[in-house]
Amino acid sequence: MIRIYNTLSQRKEEFKPLEAGKVRMYVCGMTVYDFCHLGHARVLIAFDVVTRYLRHRGFDVHYVRNITDIDDKILRRAEENGETFTALTERMIEAMHEDEAKLGILSPTEEPRATSFIDEILAMIRVLIQKDYAYAADNGDVYFSVNAFKGYGKLSKKKLEDLLAGARVDIAEAKRSPADFALWKAAKAGEVSWPSPWGDGRPGWHIECSAMATGCLGNTFDIHGGGPDLLFPHHENEIAQSEAATGETFVKVWMHAGAVRVNKEKMSKSLGNFFTIREILEKYPPEIVRYFLVSSHYRSQVDYSEENLEEASRTLTRLYQALRGLVPSKDAPEGESDALFHAAMDDDFNTPEAITVLHAVVSDINLHRRERRDEEARASAAVLVRLGKILGLLQQDPEAFFQAGSSESLSADEIERLIEARKQARKDRNFAEADRVRDELASKGVILDDSREGTSWRRG
Repeated sequence: MIRIYNTLSQRKEEFKPLEAGKVRMYVCGMTVYDFCHLGHARVLIAFDVVTRYLRHRGFDVHYVRNITDIDDKILRRAEENGETFTALTERMIEAMHEDEAKLGILSPTEEPRATSFIDEILAMIRVLIQKDYAYAADNGDVYFSVNAFKGYGKLSKKKLEDLLAGARVDIAEAKRSPADFALWKAAKAGEVSWPSPWGDGRPGWHIECSAMATGCLGNTFDIHGGGPDLLFPHHENEIAQSEAATGETFVKVWMHAGAVRVNKEKMSKSLGNFFTIREILEKYPPEIVRYFLVSSHYRSQVDYSEENLEEASRTLTRLYQALRGLVPSKDAPEGESDALFHAAMDDDFNTPEAITVLHAVVSDINLHRRERRDEEARASAAVLVRLGKILGLLQQDPEAFFQAGSSESLSADEIERLIEARKQARKDRNFAEADRVRDELASKGVILDDSREGTSWRRG
């Protein structure tokens, strides 16, 4: 039995998909006006793990993650850059896909773009106006009437009267109530626009996701996910306009990833602690960044710091060290470790507990090796690789992992040549020279590991 924490009910619930054996999931994706940052990586990896685990448990997962490719930020950035908004978004989408691939994030089943759903957006707005949940203002904007939807606030637990207290309508807007939000925005002169019954304009942000989610997955689907900043107002508004339009429950389970902090402070450009995925990957290999994020529960707050990344590096190194020099057995049967791993992941995708199981398997491997039980060591290695795959970890050849560090001062061939020179020095009992070679390699970030099988190396 899989149990998931539902933000809507604020408790863990047994997960029962609408259709047996199938899961329909929608996650709010990127607004593509800039490179993806660490907060995006948190959400992308969190729901990548959810997808991987549900598929591992036998579910057919239809995973939709949208792209917002038209909004104020995009138009503003394109104007600043002196390029078309489509040139900007195409460039940022390509960069996003590159970042995802490096972090081992699987592609979603569908990746709809807002600009390809204009017809569906217009159709939903028409329905909302017909049902008196929305109104066209004199300035060409169309607004959703929050007062008309009785369930407003059920996700965020915010009360409408509290939201209205002290709120004011911007002089440039034509809302009936301060809480109302735009479904369609009238275009300014020379601005990108699409024709509509209310004049040329473009969609509001919230209606884009409702149209894409229901268009791809139906009026009601199993899971809707996103970052913590989207809970209100974005997801609250999605519920209101979707359920008002269809008359059906929009989503069964709402999931939200935890916030990212940097050195215990909120990540923001104004504080100078804002990092893109690309900037982080210049300093740390992708799998270490992934391990760092997976090692925290998806709902918990993550604190990014040099110390925490270094600890993730040391810990992942220990996992790969256990696999070094072993050829995992084929078709190793499931056993106690698999059961413990499943128990952890069945409990709201508890990845920290699941990783504890991986470390227990490493202990088994090391014990088997010390006692020279090679077949048992190879079987445990197979378990480690199998369970690691569910988290998107431990799929590299160990030697590739160890030799792909940040130090590029020596090539692999040069390192191997120095190791051979050290080996000859030891054979000649010239231990001072052997130590000198080891120290030279260490000074250039290369660590040697001597064992009965010989000498291996890794970049530190």
